[in-house]
Amino acid sequence: MPFADYAQLVKVYTKQRADGPDWYGPSSFVTAVPTPIFGRPDETKISTSFVERANLTMRMHCRRLTRLTNAYSKSLRHLKAAIALLIAWYNFVRVHQSLRVTPAMQAGLTDHVWSIPELLSVA
Repeated sequence: MPFADYAQLVKVYTKQRADGPDWYGPSSFVTAVPTPIFGRPDETKISTSFVERANLTMRMHCRRLTRLTNAYSKSLRHLKAAIALLIAWYNFVRVHQSLRVTPAMQAGLTDHVWSIPELLSVA
């Protein structure tokens, strides 16, 4: 049994015309086909909005992931460290408004909100 259910939402677009006034521009969206990859995902919940929200949250909290910034990592090692620190802070230190606790507390991984010094002492 897989650890997680995984699916993709395959979006189908029309073919672009090579002539005429519409030769340059976006294709028209036709349909979205939910495609299970492994596990048994609920096809009614296959959506791109969850991953897009996660991507936006990462970009807004870690400026290294946005374009046109001077806060980029000069090495892959530094980028990995910054991302790991962000994910740990987001899950163990930051109290989420909708949960009223941290995600780690909600999942039962810890019984209290961690402080920054506590987070850094684990790393």
